[in-house]
Amino acid sequence: MSVCLFNSPPTLSLPTPAKRTITSILDTSNNWTRKTLLGGAITGALSINLLLSSPSLLALESPSPSLLQSQSTEYRCREEETQQDFKVESEAPQVVTNEGIVEEAWEIVNDSFLDSGRRRWTPQSWQQKREDILSGSIQSRAKAHDIIRRMLASLGDPYTRFLSPAEFSKMGRYDVSGIGINLREIPDENGEVKLKVLGLLLDGPAYSAGVRQGDELLSVNGEDVKGKSAFEVSSLLQGPNETFVTIKVKHGNCGPVHSIEVQRQLVARTPVFYRLEQIENSTASVGYIRLREFNALARKDLVIAMKRLQDRGASYFILDLRDNLGGLVQAGIEISKLFLNEGEKVIYTVGRDPQYQNTIVADSAPLVKAPVIVLVNNKTASASEIVASALHDNCRAVLVGERTFGKVS
Repeated sequence: MSVCLFNSPPTLSLPTPAKRTITSILDTSNNWTRKTLLGGAITGALSINLLLSSPSLLALESPSPSLLQSQSTEYRCREEETQQDFKVESEAPQVVTNEGIVEEAWEIVNDSFLDSGRRRWTPQSWQQKREDILSGSIQSRAKAHDIIRRMLASLGDPYTRFLSPAEFSKMGRYDVSGIGINLREIPDENGEVKLKVLGLLLDGPAYSAGVRQGDELLSVNGEDVKGKSAFEVSSLLQGPNETFVTIKVKHGNCGPVHSIEVQRQLVARTPVFYRLEQIENSTASVGYIRLREFNALARKDLVIAMKRLQDRGASYFILDLRDNLGGLVQAGIEISKLFLNEGEKVIYTVGRDPQYQNTIVADSAPLVKAPVIVLVNNKTASASEIVASALHDNCRAVLVGERTFGKVS
């Protein structure tokens, strides 16, 4: 069992405040390994996401709840060895108890959480919560998960959430919904939560069926989704490839309600579109690349596109990130590295502990050295903002367009 926490320290090398992800891994020996991965939409609010997974999966989230990049973690064990004159007994892995899981979650928040201004968290109140929670035994893993959910909810941070092992595993997929939409929980003026479509695969099943960005999702196969989380509804949307799901959506705040049948498609499609454009009255040419989202294919297909355009004589590159709400955050980090010189910063974080700072840098020469223009607009978010900021801050690209999406605290 691994416990992963995503947390955003307050300071980032981005032009606007950004959510930062710190991943902590609890292995079967209760040894914590700290890894840092960048995640979430541009925001001034701290966000902590606690995830439980099997040891074979380690992933991170982006602001679009759509997707996650998995990483592998090595686990060492001692095996019984029979030698000529003696036998070394194997050391059994220490069992992670229900109480232990809850306590580790509590400790990560205690070590890393930064109040985003709601004045609901103090070290004293958090210590009291630990004593209250661990005063009795926790009989089941499901009960432990429920305690963690309630514990995190008490922080008052809307970007803090818990994912069960089943929910965590779904995030390793190309499309967590199965129909190419990205759902967000948006509070209305009465404080009730609505589920809205804030991201779409532009050539995905939902978009082709008539779903549009900003639509409110009302029901799935006749089941009212009011009060359900984005992850719960994503589970309702999922099903076998090429089967159909009927959703009811409302266009805009006051628009008509439509019942739409959408065919699921679980096969990953490339998010990269590219072409070579000749510059008028010049022998030079421009390699135009549109990146729709950061999915499991993004980096690989972007590399292919850049190499082909370069081979065909591209003197300049345009990377179009307009309407790209993000996806796999690690893909954003790795794509940033494709343009940067070895040692240049992609991003760095500073946590509550002033001694803790982590920097992610490019680790090889750039794939291309030609000038780059990055196109952005008000729907450029999350991993897209990571790429745009990293290239801009390192004087590697010129940003053209509108202020990017960001997120208010």
